[in-house]
Amino acid sequence: MTSRRRFIAAGIASGLLGFTSMARAHGDAAHTGKAKTPDAAEQQAWGIAGAPGKAHRTIRIEMSDDMRFTPDRIAVRLGETIRFEHHNTGAVLHEMVIGTPETLAEHAALMMRFPDMVHDEPWMAHVPAGEKAEMTWTFNRAGDFEFACLMPGHYQAGMKGALIVR
Repeated sequence: MTSRRRFIAAGIASGLLGFTSMARAHGDAAHTGKAKTPDAAEQQAWGIAGAPGKAHRTIRIEMSDDMRFTPDRIAVRLGETIRFEHHNTGAVLHEMVIGTPETLAEHAALMMRFPDMVHDEPWMAHVPAGEKAEMTWTFNRAGDFEFACLMPGHYQAGMKGALIVR
Protein backbone atom coordinates (compact mmCIF):
# COMPACT_ATOMS: atom_id res chain seq x y z
CA MET A 1 0.00 0.00 0.00
CA THR A 2 1.45 3.42 -0.89
CA SER A 3 2.16 6.03 1.76
CA ARG A 4 -0.68 8.19 0.46
CA ARG A 5 -3.20 5.36 0.69
CA ARG A 6 -1.94 4.44 4.18
CA PHE A 7 -2.23 8.09 5.17
CA ILE A 8 -5.83 8.38 3.90
CA ALA A 9 -6.87 5.04 5.39
CA ALA A 10 -5.34 5.91 8.75
CA GLY A 11 -7.04 9.30 8.81
CA ILE A 12 -10.45 7.92 7.96
CA ALA A 13 -10.11 5.02 10.38
CA SER A 14 -9.04 7.23 13.26
CA GLY A 15 -11.88 9.67 12.60
CA LEU A 16 -14.56 7.03 12.19
CA LEU A 17 -13.50 4.85 15.09
CA GLY A 18 -13.03 7.71 17.54
CA PHE A 19 -9.42 6.92 18.32
CA THR A 20 -8.21 10.43 17.65
CA SER A 21 -7.80 11.00 21.37
CA MET A 22 -5.17 8.24 21.40
CA ALA A 23 -3.34 9.71 18.41
CA ARG A 24 -0.82 12.49 18.70
CA ALA A 25 -2.21 15.80 17.49
CA HIS A 26 -0.44 17.96 14.95
CA GLY A 27 0.44 20.49 17.58
CA ASP A 28 1.91 18.15 20.13
CA ALA A 29 5.50 17.49 20.98
CA ALA A 30 5.65 14.49 18.64
CA HIS A 31 6.43 16.90 15.80
CA THR A 32 9.95 17.81 16.74
CA GLY A 33 10.90 19.45 13.46
CA LYS A 34 13.78 17.00 13.03
CA ALA A 35 14.66 15.84 9.54
CA LYS A 36 13.12 12.52 8.59
CA THR A 37 15.30 9.67 7.40
CA PRO A 38 13.11 7.05 5.73
CA ASP A 39 14.22 3.41 5.86
CA ALA A 40 13.30 2.91 2.21
CA ALA A 41 12.69 6.03 0.14
CA GLU A 42 9.44 5.86 -1.81
CA GLN A 43 9.25 7.52 -5.22
CA GLN A 44 6.60 10.23 -5.48
CA ALA A 45 5.40 12.17 -8.52
CA TRP A 46 7.40 15.15 -7.20
CA GLY A 47 10.61 13.28 -6.35
CA ILE A 48 12.14 11.12 -3.64
CA ALA A 49 13.64 11.65 -0.18
CA GLY A 50 17.22 12.84 -0.41
CA ALA A 51 20.24 12.13 1.74
CA PRO A 52 21.10 15.23 3.82
CA GLY A 53 24.82 14.89 3.06
CA LYS A 54 24.15 14.85 -0.69
CA ALA A 55 22.34 18.21 -0.98
CA HIS A 56 23.48 20.44 -3.84
CA ARG A 57 22.27 23.58 -2.07
CA THR A 58 20.24 24.87 0.87
CA ILE A 59 17.10 26.98 0.52
CA ARG A 60 15.86 28.90 3.55
CA ILE A 61 12.07 28.98 3.88
CA GLU A 62 10.37 31.34 6.32
CA MET A 63 6.87 30.53 7.56
CA SER A 64 4.80 33.28 9.15
CA ASP A 65 1.46 33.79 10.80
CA ASP A 66 0.35 36.00 7.92
CA MET A 67 -0.04 32.59 6.20
CA ARG A 68 2.82 33.05 3.76
CA PHE A 69 6.07 31.36 2.84
CA THR A 70 9.14 33.38 1.88
CA PRO A 71 10.10 32.64 -0.81
CA ASP A 72 6.83 31.46 -2.29
CA ARG A 73 8.33 30.42 -5.64
CA ILE A 74 11.28 28.05 -6.00
CA ALA A 75 13.00 26.87 -9.20
CA VAL A 76 14.96 23.62 -9.05
CA ARG A 77 17.02 21.79 -11.65
CA LEU A 78 15.94 18.25 -12.53
CA GLY A 79 18.05 15.83 -10.47
CA GLU A 80 18.95 18.44 -7.85
CA THR A 81 18.85 17.54 -4.14
CA ILE A 82 17.74 20.45 -1.96
CA ARG A 83 18.13 20.88 1.77
CA PHE A 84 15.23 23.02 2.92
CA GLU A 85 15.88 24.94 6.11
CA HIS A 86 12.51 25.95 7.58
CA HIS A 87 12.19 28.87 10.01
CA ASN A 88 8.82 29.39 11.70
CA THR A 89 8.77 33.07 12.63
CA GLY A 90 5.19 32.84 13.85
CA ALA A 91 3.40 31.97 17.08
CA VAL A 92 1.61 28.83 15.80
CA LEU A 93 2.67 25.50 14.30
CA HIS A 94 3.28 25.54 10.55
CA GLU A 95 4.37 22.86 8.12
CA MET A 96 5.75 22.59 4.61
CA VAL A 97 4.37 19.74 2.53
CA ILE A 98 5.54 19.16 -1.06
CA GLY A 99 3.19 17.64 -3.64
CA THR A 100 1.08 18.10 -6.71
CA PRO A 101 -1.72 20.65 -6.57
CA GLU A 102 -4.18 17.73 -6.51
CA THR A 103 -2.52 15.80 -3.66
CA LEU A 104 -2.15 18.95 -1.57
CA ALA A 105 -5.81 19.93 -2.08
CA GLU A 106 -6.92 16.39 -1.10
CA HIS A 107 -4.69 16.39 1.98
CA ALA A 108 -5.89 19.88 3.00
CA ALA A 109 -9.52 18.73 2.77
CA LEU A 110 -8.74 15.68 4.94
CA MET A 111 -6.99 17.89 7.49
CA MET A 112 -10.12 20.05 7.75
CA ARG A 113 -12.21 16.93 8.44
CA PHE A 114 -9.68 15.16 10.68
CA PRO A 115 -7.45 17.85 12.24
CA ASP A 116 -5.82 15.41 14.68
CA MET A 117 -4.49 13.11 11.96
CA VAL A 118 -0.99 11.84 12.54
CA HIS A 119 1.38 11.73 9.58
CA ASP A 120 5.08 11.99 9.15
CA GLU A 121 6.42 11.62 5.63
CA PRO A 122 9.82 12.69 4.25
CA TRP A 123 8.16 15.35 2.04
CA MET A 124 6.68 17.06 5.13
CA ALA A 125 8.33 19.28 7.73
CA HIS A 126 6.43 20.30 10.88
CA VAL A 127 7.84 23.39 12.55
CA PRO A 128 6.66 24.54 15.99
CA ALA A 129 6.38 28.28 16.66
CA GLY A 130 9.76 29.99 16.79
CA GLU A 131 11.67 26.86 15.81
CA LYS A 132 13.54 25.45 12.82
CA ALA A 133 13.39 22.19 10.87
CA GLU A 134 15.05 20.65 7.84
CA MET A 135 13.95 18.47 4.96
CA THR A 136 16.08 17.08 2.14
CA TRP A 137 14.42 16.20 -1.15
CA THR A 138 15.70 15.00 -4.53
CA PHE A 139 13.73 16.38 -7.46
CA ASN A 140 14.08 13.54 -9.99
CA ARG A 141 10.81 14.32 -11.79
CA ALA A 142 10.24 17.42 -13.92
CA GLY A 143 7.03 19.38 -13.51
CA ASP A 144 5.12 22.14 -11.80
CA PHE A 145 4.57 21.24 -8.16
CA GLU A 146 3.61 23.11 -5.02
CA PHE A 147 4.42 23.31 -1.34
CA ALA A 148 1.87 24.25 1.30
CA CYS A 149 1.02 24.42 4.97
CA LEU A 150 -1.89 22.01 5.44
CA MET A 151 -2.70 22.90 9.02
CA PRO A 152 -6.48 23.45 9.09
CA GLY A 153 -7.26 26.86 7.62
CA HIS A 154 -3.68 27.73 6.60
CA TYR A 155 -3.89 26.31 3.05
CA GLN A 156 -7.32 27.88 2.64
CA ALA A 157 -5.81 31.24 3.66
CA GLY A 158 -3.28 30.95 0.83
CA MET A 159 -0.24 29.47 2.58
CA LYS A 160 1.29 27.78 -0.44
CA GLY A 161 4.01 28.27 -3.01
CA ALA A 162 5.11 27.16 -6.47
CA LEU A 163 7.88 24.63 -7.03
CA ILE A 164 9.11 24.42 -10.64
CA VAL A 165 11.42 21.56 -11.61
CA ARG A 166 13.12 21.72 -15.06
